[in-house]
Amino acid sequence: MKRIQAACICQTLSFRPKDPMDPKAALRLSEAEVASYKDQLEKRHTRYKVVEEAPQPDGSILVKILKQYNSAPVGDYLN
Repeated sequence: MKRIQAACICQTLSFRPKDPMDPKAALRLSEAEVASYKDQLEKRHTRYKVVEEAPQPDGSILVKILKQYNSAPVGDYLN
């Protein structure tokens, strides 16, 4: 029988406002959305590691993240 020893999800997320707007205003909204996303992960006790967080010229933010898959153990993935 197989058992999961360790599992993580690698995601690239793009945070951007729905409506087109000035890049500076879009960046502020995107930063708030990223912070809210991280708070949500913390509240759910999801282990995660931000690999890269890069603001884009259009005001969006690209976040590359490794995060716990369901409640599976993460092993060495997040070290």
